[in-house]
Amino acid sequence: METFLTLEQAAEVRERFGTPCYVYDRRRLEAAARTALAFPAPFGFTLRFAMKANPSLGILRLFRDLGLHIDASSDFEVERALRAGFAPAQIQLTSQMPSRRLAEFVRLGVRFNACSLHQLDLFGQVAPGGELSVRMNPGLGSGSTNRTNTGGPAASFGIWHEYLGEVQARAARYGLTINRLHTHIGSGSDPEVWKRVARMTLDLAARLPDVHTVNLGGGFKVARMPHEQATDLLAVGVHIRQELAAFREREGRALHLEIEPGTYLVANAGAIVASCVDVVDTGRAGYLFAKLDAGMPEIARPSLYGAQHPITVLAPRTETADVVFVGPCCESGDILTPAPGDPEALAPRRTLRPQIGDLVVIGGAGAYCAAMATINYNSYPQAPEVLLEPDGALRLLRRRQIPEQIWQNEVDESLAG
Repeated sequence: METFLTLEQAAEVRERFGTPCYVYDRRRLEAAARTALAFPAPFGFTLRFAMKANPSLGILRLFRDLGLHIDASSDFEVERALRAGFAPAQIQLTSQMPSRRLAEFVRLGVRFNACSLHQLDLFGQVAPGGELSVRMNPGLGSGSTNRTNTGGPAASFGIWHEYLGEVQARAARYGLTINRLHTHIGSGSDPEVWKRVARMTLDLAARLPDVHTVNLGGGFKVARMPHEQATDLLAVGVHIRQELAAFREREGRALHLEIEPGTYLVANAGAIVASCVDVVDTGRAGYLFAKLDAGMPEIARPSLYGAQHPITVLAPRTETADVVFVGPCCESGDILTPAPGDPEALAPRRTLRPQIGDLVVIGGAGAYCAAMATINYNSYPQAPEVLLEPDGALRLLRRRQIPEQIWQNEVDESLAG
Protein backbone atom coordinates (compact mmCIF):
# COMPACT_ATOMS: atom_id res chain seq x y z
CA MET A 1 0.00 0.00 0.00
CA GLU A 2 1.63 3.22 -1.16
CA THR A 3 1.77 6.20 1.15
CA PHE A 4 -0.03 9.40 0.12
CA LEU A 5 3.02 11.38 1.25
CA THR A 6 5.97 12.09 -1.00
CA LEU A 7 9.53 12.16 0.27
CA GLU A 8 9.48 15.94 -0.04
CA GLN A 9 6.26 16.28 1.94
CA ALA A 10 7.50 13.94 4.69
CA ALA A 11 10.73 15.93 4.86
CA GLU A 12 8.72 19.15 5.25
CA VAL A 13 6.71 17.55 8.06
CA ARG A 14 9.90 16.66 9.90
CA GLU A 15 11.46 20.07 9.35
CA ARG A 16 8.41 22.06 10.47
CA PHE A 17 6.80 19.85 13.11
CA GLY A 18 9.37 17.21 14.04
CA THR A 19 8.81 13.48 14.27
CA PRO A 20 6.81 11.55 15.14
CA CYS A 21 3.88 13.42 13.63
CA TYR A 22 0.40 12.42 12.45
CA VAL A 23 -0.61 13.63 9.01
CA TYR A 24 -4.17 13.48 7.66
CA ASP A 25 -5.08 13.89 4.00
CA ARG A 26 -8.12 16.14 3.50
CA ARG A 27 -8.72 14.77 0.01
CA ARG A 28 -9.02 11.20 1.32
CA LEU A 29 -11.16 12.21 4.28
CA GLU A 30 -13.63 13.98 2.03
CA ALA A 31 -13.68 11.13 -0.51
CA ALA A 32 -14.43 8.52 2.15
CA ALA A 33 -17.19 10.66 3.63
CA ARG A 34 -18.82 11.25 0.24
CA THR A 35 -18.71 7.52 -0.54
CA ALA A 36 -20.43 6.73 2.75
CA LEU A 37 -22.98 9.53 2.27
CA ALA A 38 -24.02 7.80 -0.98
CA PHE A 39 -25.13 4.67 0.93
CA PRO A 40 -28.33 3.56 -0.88
CA ALA A 41 -30.96 3.92 1.85
CA PRO A 42 -34.50 4.06 0.42
CA PHE A 43 -36.37 5.89 3.22
CA GLY A 44 -33.91 8.47 4.54
CA PHE A 45 -30.32 8.25 5.73
CA THR A 46 -28.04 9.69 8.41
CA LEU A 47 -24.28 9.17 8.43
CA ARG A 48 -22.76 9.35 11.89
CA PHE A 49 -19.04 9.47 12.53
CA ALA A 50 -17.94 7.19 15.39
CA MET A 51 -15.72 9.91 16.76
CA LYS A 52 -13.80 7.58 19.07
CA ALA A 53 -11.84 6.63 15.95
CA ASN A 54 -10.34 10.11 15.77
CA PRO A 55 -11.78 13.03 17.79
CA SER A 56 -9.36 15.66 16.44
CA LEU A 57 -11.09 19.04 16.28
CA GLY A 58 -9.96 19.60 12.69
CA ILE A 59 -11.43 16.30 11.51
CA LEU A 60 -14.67 16.80 13.45
CA ARG A 61 -15.19 20.20 11.86
CA LEU A 62 -14.41 18.85 8.39
CA PHE A 63 -17.06 16.15 8.80
CA ARG A 64 -19.51 18.62 10.35
CA ASP A 65 -19.26 20.79 7.24
CA LEU A 66 -19.95 17.74 5.05
CA GLY A 67 -23.21 17.07 6.91
CA LEU A 68 -22.21 14.13 9.10
CA HIS A 69 -23.66 13.56 12.56
CA ILE A 70 -21.82 12.12 15.58
CA ASP A 71 -21.88 8.95 17.63
CA ALA A 72 -20.19 9.73 20.96
CA SER A 73 -18.91 7.05 23.34
CA SER A 74 -18.64 9.12 26.52
CA ASP A 75 -19.79 12.33 28.15
CA PHE A 76 -16.40 13.79 27.26
CA GLU A 77 -16.88 13.00 23.58
CA VAL A 78 -20.26 14.75 23.67
CA GLU A 79 -18.46 17.80 25.06
CA ARG A 80 -15.85 17.65 22.29
CA ALA A 81 -18.52 17.32 19.60
CA LEU A 82 -20.40 20.33 20.98
CA ARG A 83 -17.12 22.27 21.01
CA ALA A 84 -16.60 21.33 17.35
CA GLY A 85 -19.92 22.98 16.49
CA PHE A 86 -22.29 20.04 16.17
CA ALA A 87 -25.85 20.77 17.22
CA PRO A 88 -27.02 18.72 20.20
CA ALA A 89 -29.60 16.92 18.04
CA GLN A 90 -26.78 15.78 15.73
CA ILE A 91 -25.04 13.95 18.59
CA GLN A 92 -26.00 10.54 19.93
CA LEU A 93 -24.46 9.26 23.17
CA THR A 94 -23.79 5.51 23.08
CA SER A 95 -21.69 4.76 26.14
CA GLN A 96 -20.55 1.76 28.12
CA MET A 97 -20.47 3.97 31.21
CA PRO A 98 -23.74 5.46 32.50
CA SER A 99 -23.77 9.17 31.77
CA ARG A 100 -23.06 11.46 34.70
CA ARG A 101 -24.51 14.38 32.76
CA LEU A 102 -27.60 12.68 31.38
CA ALA A 103 -30.14 15.22 32.65
CA GLU A 104 -28.08 18.08 31.23
CA PHE A 105 -27.68 16.41 27.86
CA VAL A 106 -31.39 15.57 27.67
CA ARG A 107 -32.23 19.23 28.30
CA LEU A 108 -29.82 20.27 25.55
CA GLY A 109 -31.38 17.84 23.08
CA VAL A 110 -28.54 15.33 22.74
CA ARG A 111 -29.91 11.98 21.59
CA PHE A 112 -29.50 9.10 24.03
CA ASN A 113 -28.94 5.44 23.24
CA ALA A 114 -29.54 3.17 26.26
CA CYS A 115 -26.93 0.40 26.28
CA SER A 116 -28.15 -1.51 29.35
CA LEU A 117 -31.28 -1.97 31.41
CA HIS A 118 -29.70 0.21 34.10
CA GLN A 119 -29.16 3.02 31.57
CA LEU A 120 -32.77 2.64 30.47
CA ASP A 121 -33.89 3.12 34.09
CA LEU A 122 -31.66 6.17 34.49
CA PHE A 123 -33.14 7.79 31.40
CA GLY A 124 -36.65 7.04 32.60
CA GLN A 125 -35.89 8.72 35.91
CA VAL A 126 -34.55 11.95 34.37
CA ALA A 127 -36.84 12.07 31.31
CA PRO A 128 -40.14 10.28 32.02
CA GLY A 129 -42.30 10.28 28.92
CA GLY A 130 -39.28 10.88 26.73
CA GLU A 131 -38.05 9.34 23.50
CA LEU A 132 -34.84 7.35 23.12
CA SER A 133 -32.90 4.66 21.32
CA VAL A 134 -31.88 1.30 22.72
CA ARG A 135 -28.81 -0.64 21.76
CA MET A 136 -29.48 -4.35 21.49
CA ASN A 137 -26.96 -7.17 21.30
CA PRO A 138 -28.53 -9.30 18.55
CA GLY A 139 -26.68 -12.45 19.62
CA LEU A 140 -24.07 -12.42 16.88
CA GLY A 141 -20.87 -10.48 16.34
CA SER A 142 -17.85 -10.19 14.11
CA GLY A 143 -14.50 -8.46 14.32
CA SER A 144 -11.04 -8.60 12.84
CA THR A 145 -9.97 -10.03 16.22
CA ASN A 146 -11.84 -11.20 19.31
CA ARG A 147 -10.92 -7.89 20.95
CA THR A 148 -12.81 -5.93 18.29
CA ASN A 149 -15.94 -8.08 18.38
CA THR A 150 -18.79 -6.20 20.08
CA GLY A 151 -21.66 -8.62 19.53
CA GLY A 152 -22.63 -12.09 20.70
CA PRO A 153 -22.57 -13.69 24.16
CA ALA A 154 -18.93 -12.76 24.85
CA ALA A 155 -19.58 -9.01 24.44
CA SER A 156 -20.91 -6.68 27.14
CA PHE A 157 -22.14 -4.12 24.62
CA GLY A 158 -25.87 -3.49 24.40
CA ILE A 159 -28.87 -5.24 25.91
CA TRP A 160 -29.05 -8.98 25.22
CA HIS A 161 -31.75 -9.64 22.63
CA GLU A 162 -33.62 -12.11 24.85
CA TYR A 163 -34.36 -9.23 27.25
CA LEU A 164 -36.46 -7.27 24.76
CA GLY A 165 -39.58 -7.95 26.82
CA GLU A 166 -37.91 -6.42 29.88
CA VAL A 167 -36.92 -3.41 27.77
CA GLN A 168 -40.55 -2.93 26.80
CA ALA A 169 -41.72 -3.33 30.39
CA ARG A 170 -39.30 -0.71 31.71
CA ALA A 171 -40.17 1.67 28.89
CA ALA A 172 -43.85 1.31 29.80
CA ARG A 173 -43.03 1.93 33.48
CA TYR A 174 -41.60 5.37 32.66
CA GLY A 175 -43.89 6.18 29.74
CA LEU A 176 -40.92 6.09 27.33
CA THR A 177 -41.16 5.82 23.58
CA ILE A 178 -38.46 3.68 21.96
CA ASN A 179 -38.37 5.14 18.47
CA ARG A 180 -34.81 4.22 17.49
CA LEU A 181 -33.04 0.86 17.52
CA HIS A 182 -29.25 0.37 17.42
CA THR A 183 -26.91 -2.57 16.93
CA HIS A 184 -23.16 -2.71 16.37
CA ILE A 185 -21.32 -6.01 16.04
CA GLY A 186 -17.64 -5.11 15.84
CA SER A 187 -14.81 -3.49 13.93
CA GLY A 188 -13.48 -5.07 10.77
CA SER A 189 -16.56 -7.26 10.65
CA ASP A 190 -17.40 -9.81 7.98
CA PRO A 191 -19.87 -8.24 5.50
CA GLU A 192 -21.90 -11.46 5.38
CA VAL A 193 -22.26 -11.49 9.16
CA TRP A 194 -23.13 -7.79 9.03
CA LYS A 195 -25.95 -8.58 6.58
CA ARG A 196 -27.27 -11.36 8.82
CA VAL A 197 -27.26 -9.05 11.83
CA ALA A 198 -29.13 -6.41 9.81
CA ARG A 199 -31.96 -8.91 9.30
CA MET A 200 -31.87 -9.86 12.99
CA THR A 201 -32.06 -6.17 13.89
CA LEU A 202 -35.10 -5.69 11.70
CA ASP A 203 -36.74 -8.66 13.38
CA LEU A 204 -36.27 -6.84 16.69
CA ALA A 205 -37.63 -3.62 15.17
CA ALA A 206 -40.78 -5.49 14.16
CA ARG A 207 -41.49 -6.05 17.86
CA LEU A 208 -41.00 -2.35 18.69
CA PRO A 209 -43.91 -0.62 16.93
CA ASP A 210 -42.71 2.95 17.55
CA VAL A 211 -39.28 2.47 15.98
CA HIS A 212 -38.84 4.69 12.94
CA THR A 213 -35.02 4.63 12.73
CA VAL A 214 -32.55 1.75 12.79
CA ASN A 215 -28.83 2.29 13.32
CA LEU A 216 -26.79 -0.63 12.04
CA GLY A 217 -23.48 0.59 13.47
CA GLY A 218 -20.22 0.54 11.58
CA GLY A 219 -17.33 -1.87 11.56
CA PHE A 220 -16.75 -1.70 7.80
CA LYS A 221 -13.41 -3.28 6.95
CA VAL A 222 -10.79 -1.10 5.28
CA ALA A 223 -7.80 -2.45 3.41
CA ARG A 224 -4.73 -1.07 5.12
CA MET A 225 -2.46 -3.73 3.63
CA PRO A 226 -2.20 -4.75 -0.05
CA HIS A 227 -3.55 -8.26 0.59
CA GLU A 228 -6.60 -7.08 2.55
CA GLN A 229 -10.09 -6.72 1.07
CA ALA A 230 -12.13 -3.63 1.92
CA THR A 231 -15.88 -3.74 2.47
CA ASP A 232 -17.83 -2.75 -0.63
CA LEU A 233 -20.28 -0.23 0.83
CA LEU A 234 -22.41 -0.22 -2.30
CA ALA A 235 -22.84 -3.99 -2.23
CA VAL A 236 -23.76 -3.92 1.45
CA GLY A 237 -26.08 -0.98 0.80
CA VAL A 238 -27.95 -2.76 -1.97
CA HIS A 239 -28.61 -5.66 0.39
CA ILE A 240 -29.81 -3.38 3.18
CA ARG A 241 -32.03 -1.45 0.78
CA GLN A 242 -33.73 -4.73 -0.16
CA GLU A 243 -34.16 -5.65 3.51
CA LEU A 244 -35.70 -2.26 4.34
CA ALA A 245 -38.07 -2.49 1.38
CA ALA A 246 -39.15 -5.97 2.45
CA PHE A 247 -39.67 -4.72 6.02
CA ARG A 248 -42.01 -2.00 4.77
CA GLU A 249 -44.00 -4.59 2.86
CA ARG A 250 -44.26 -6.82 5.94
CA GLU A 251 -44.74 -4.23 8.67
CA GLY A 252 -46.00 -1.12 6.89
CA ARG A 253 -43.15 1.02 8.24
CA ALA A 254 -40.53 2.84 6.18
CA LEU A 255 -37.45 2.92 8.41
CA HIS A 256 -34.90 5.71 8.35
CA LEU A 257 -31.39 4.23 8.26
CA GLU A 258 -28.29 5.29 10.15
CA ILE A 259 -24.77 3.89 10.00
CA GLU A 260 -21.83 5.05 12.08
CA PRO A 261 -18.45 4.17 10.58
CA GLY A 262 -15.24 5.31 12.20
CA THR A 263 -12.37 3.38 10.67
CA TYR A 264 -13.89 3.51 7.18
CA LEU A 265 -13.89 7.31 7.17
CA VAL A 266 -10.43 8.04 8.53
CA ALA A 267 -8.08 5.05 8.61
CA ASN A 268 -6.40 5.33 5.24
CA ALA A 269 -6.49 9.12 5.32
CA GLY A 270 -3.89 9.14 8.10
CA ALA A 271 -0.20 8.36 8.44
CA ILE A 272 2.57 8.78 10.98
CA VAL A 273 5.80 10.35 9.81
CA ALA A 274 8.68 8.92 11.84
CA SER A 275 12.46 8.90 11.80
CA CYS A 276 14.71 5.85 11.96
CA VAL A 277 16.84 6.51 15.04
CA ASP A 278 18.86 3.28 15.21
CA VAL A 279 19.50 0.00 13.38
CA VAL A 280 20.57 -3.15 15.23
CA ASP A 281 20.62 -6.88 14.57
CA THR A 282 20.81 -10.12 16.52
CA GLY A 283 23.28 -11.96 14.34
CA ARG A 284 23.02 -13.98 11.17
CA ALA A 285 20.31 -16.26 12.55
CA GLY A 286 18.42 -13.40 14.18
CA TYR A 287 16.63 -10.29 13.06
CA LEU A 288 17.42 -6.88 11.63
CA PHE A 289 15.66 -4.21 13.72
CA ALA A 290 14.91 -0.64 12.72
CA LYS A 291 14.17 1.51 15.74
CA LEU A 292 11.78 4.39 15.06
CA ASP A 293 10.90 7.39 17.16
CA ALA A 294 7.23 6.37 16.75
CA GLY A 295 5.69 3.38 18.50
CA MET A 296 3.25 2.63 21.29
CA PRO A 297 2.90 6.30 22.30
CA GLU A 298 1.51 6.96 18.81
CA ILE A 299 0.10 3.63 17.58
CA ALA A 300 -0.91 0.84 19.95
CA ARG A 301 -2.90 -1.34 17.54
CA PRO A 302 0.00 -3.64 16.54
CA SER A 303 0.87 -4.29 20.19
CA LEU A 304 -2.76 -4.80 21.20
CA TYR A 305 -4.14 -6.83 18.29
CA GLY A 306 -1.28 -7.80 16.03
CA ALA A 307 -2.80 -5.23 13.67
CA GLN A 308 -1.06 -4.69 10.36
CA HIS A 309 -0.04 -1.27 9.07
CA PRO A 310 1.91 -0.52 5.89
CA ILE A 311 5.40 0.84 6.56
CA THR A 312 7.37 2.69 3.91
CA VAL A 313 11.01 3.71 4.10
CA LEU A 314 11.42 6.90 2.08
CA ALA A 315 15.00 6.84 0.86
CA PRO A 316 16.86 7.20 -2.45
CA ARG A 317 18.26 3.67 -2.52
CA THR A 318 17.31 0.27 -3.90
CA GLU A 319 18.82 -2.27 -1.46
CA THR A 320 16.13 -4.18 0.42
CA ALA A 321 16.08 -6.28 3.57
CA ASP A 322 13.70 -8.14 5.88
CA VAL A 323 13.15 -5.71 8.74
CA VAL A 324 11.39 -5.78 12.09
CA PHE A 325 10.26 -2.26 12.93
CA VAL A 326 10.07 -1.34 16.60
CA GLY A 327 9.20 1.77 18.58
CA PRO A 328 11.21 3.81 21.08
CA CYS A 329 9.77 2.46 24.32
CA CYS A 330 11.60 0.34 26.83
CA GLU A 331 8.94 -2.32 26.34
CA SER A 332 9.26 -5.64 24.54
CA GLY A 333 5.75 -5.23 23.17
CA ASP A 334 6.57 -2.04 21.29
CA ILE A 335 6.59 -3.85 17.94
CA LEU A 336 5.23 -2.31 14.75
CA THR A 337 5.50 -5.46 12.63
CA PRO A 338 3.95 -8.31 14.61
CA ALA A 339 2.53 -11.38 12.96
CA PRO A 340 -1.06 -10.81 11.78
CA GLY A 341 -3.38 -11.18 14.74
CA ASP A 342 -0.52 -12.29 17.01
CA PRO A 343 1.16 -9.41 18.88
CA GLU A 344 3.69 -11.80 20.45
CA ALA A 345 5.22 -13.02 17.17
CA LEU A 346 7.48 -11.10 14.78
CA ALA A 347 6.81 -10.73 11.06
CA PRO A 348 9.69 -8.97 9.28
CA ARG A 349 8.76 -6.76 6.33
CA ARG A 350 10.63 -6.63 3.05
CA THR A 351 11.45 -2.94 2.61
CA LEU A 352 14.24 -0.66 1.56
CA ARG A 353 17.08 -1.33 3.95
CA PRO A 354 16.72 1.44 6.55
CA GLN A 355 19.51 3.67 7.76
CA ILE A 356 19.70 6.02 10.72
CA GLY A 357 18.06 9.29 9.78
CA ASP A 358 15.69 7.84 7.18
CA LEU A 359 12.11 9.05 7.03
CA VAL A 360 9.64 6.21 7.61
CA VAL A 361 5.88 6.48 7.07
CA ILE A 362 3.42 4.25 8.93
CA GLY A 363 0.19 4.14 6.95
CA GLY A 364 -3.43 3.40 7.82
CA ALA A 365 -3.00 5.52 10.95
CA GLY A 366 -6.03 7.78 10.77
CA ALA A 367 -8.24 5.61 13.00
CA TYR A 368 -7.65 4.36 16.54
CA CYS A 369 -4.07 5.62 16.59
CA ALA A 370 -3.89 9.19 17.91
CA ALA A 371 -7.18 8.43 19.70
CA MET A 372 -6.02 5.18 21.31
CA ALA A 373 -2.28 5.58 21.86
CA THR A 374 -0.38 5.06 25.11
CA ILE A 375 0.71 8.69 25.25
CA ASN A 376 3.29 9.64 27.87
CA TYR A 377 4.56 6.10 28.32
CA ASN A 378 8.28 6.48 29.08
CA SER A 379 7.25 10.17 29.37
CA TYR A 380 7.21 10.70 25.61
CA PRO A 381 5.16 13.80 24.70
CA GLN A 382 1.99 13.48 22.65
CA ALA A 383 2.73 13.90 18.93
CA PRO A 384 1.31 16.76 16.83
CA GLU A 385 -1.38 16.38 14.17
CA VAL A 386 -1.24 18.01 10.75
CA LEU A 387 -3.72 18.24 7.86
CA LEU A 388 -2.45 17.91 4.29
CA GLU A 389 -4.53 20.19 2.09
CA PRO A 390 -5.26 19.37 -1.59
CA ASP A 391 -2.81 22.06 -2.70
CA GLY A 392 -0.01 20.40 -0.70
CA ALA A 393 -0.06 22.87 2.18
CA LEU A 394 0.40 21.47 5.70
CA ARG A 395 -1.86 22.91 8.40
CA LEU A 396 -1.23 22.28 12.10
CA LEU A 397 -4.24 20.79 13.94
CA ARG A 398 -2.59 20.07 17.31
CA ARG A 399 0.78 21.17 18.66
CA ARG A 400 3.31 18.74 20.07
CA GLN A 401 2.91 18.40 23.82
CA ILE A 402 5.67 20.04 25.80
CA PRO A 403 7.27 18.10 28.69
CA GLU A 404 5.77 20.42 31.32
CA GLN A 405 2.28 19.39 30.17
CA ILE A 406 3.07 15.77 31.01
CA TRP A 407 3.48 16.47 34.71
CA GLN A 408 1.44 19.66 35.08
CA ASN A 409 -1.23 17.96 37.22
CA GLU A 410 1.23 16.34 39.63
CA VAL A 411 1.20 17.72 43.17
CA ASP A 412 4.59 18.70 44.51
CA GLU A 413 4.20 18.70 48.28
CA SER A 414 7.50 20.51 48.71
CA LEU A 415 5.85 23.54 47.12
CA ALA A 416 2.72 23.38 49.27
CA GLY A 417 2.18 26.27 51.63
